[in-house]
Amino acid sequence: MSLPPRAPRDVRHVPVLLAGVLAAIDPRPGKTVVDCTAGLGGHSAEMLRCVTPGGRLIALDFDPANLELARAKLAPLGGRFDLFHSNFAALPTILAQAGVEKVDGVLADLGVASPQIDDPTRGFSYRASGPLDMRMDPTRGRPASTLVNRMSERELAAALSELGNETDAPMIARLIVERRAKNPILTTDELTAIVCEARDFTLQRAAGAKLHPAARTYQALRILVNRELANLERLLAVLPDVLNPGGVAAIISFHSGEDRRVKDAFREGRRSGIYAETSPDPILATEQEIKANPRSRSAKLRWAVRS
Repeated sequence: MSLPPRAPRDVRHVPVLLAGVLAAIDPRPGKTVVDCTAGLGGHSAEMLRCVTPGGRLIALDFDPANLELARAKLAPLGGRFDLFHSNFAALPTILAQAGVEKVDGVLADLGVASPQIDDPTRGFSYRASGPLDMRMDPTRGRPASTLVNRMSERELAAALSELGNETDAPMIARLIVERRAKNPILTTDELTAIVCEARDFTLQRAAGAKLHPAARTYQALRILVNRELANLERLLAVLPDVLNPGGVAAIISFHSGEDRRVKDAFREGRRSGIYAETSPDPILATEQEIKANPRSRSAKLRWAVRS
């Protein structure tokens, strides 16, 4: 259901690959577009400006805190928009609640919003001390600490390898199991120290590394906790059913496993006639954008046009 207004917080936000998103989706007055990951409202705000007057933005996010910030950014624009607290895997249900059957554009930015990473109470960051949580929606599911303390060594190693591309996954998993046998691993400090030890990094050396030795472990756990790949696969499956002919789906990914799934789904859709056109190559951030927003460095945008 739609969320009531909440008090906003002031957070600076730079939407990733904005020019590429607008060029792909081509939001125009009168169109209905969806932002599956409203985040802080950056992409949503620009799309709302473009579809106004006469158009409509439907935005959803799994994190209720993000929706508060998105609402604060969208409300002053005066266009028609609706916000929903939901994962994008339930997109058809959300559209039904909004009284919409098909739309002209769908965007999904699979990245994590800066406030989520920067808030130590959320447990996303290996650079800040806090509870080992990592849930996008703190009201649902199990925190990362539960998985870290319950998964077998083999399951942990497989997850770190497959979801984080972590080459030292077996050593990290082995040390996690050894340490949790003495005391449960409940904080980011504890996990970061274990990963650094397994990878033969001191905490001081890790802090100065270009890529922190715990980065891939945290990525893998975040994807696992939030079932991100399963939710993405569901979204890719339902996209053809919610797009009008000529409607565009655009997805920004930050992980090779995500990008591979998007590429394969769009390619298969093109081959089977579901999509009339797909992006030949991923759209990447320019050097100028990377300087302004370093987190855009690994972003890849792919799009597909419904037949």
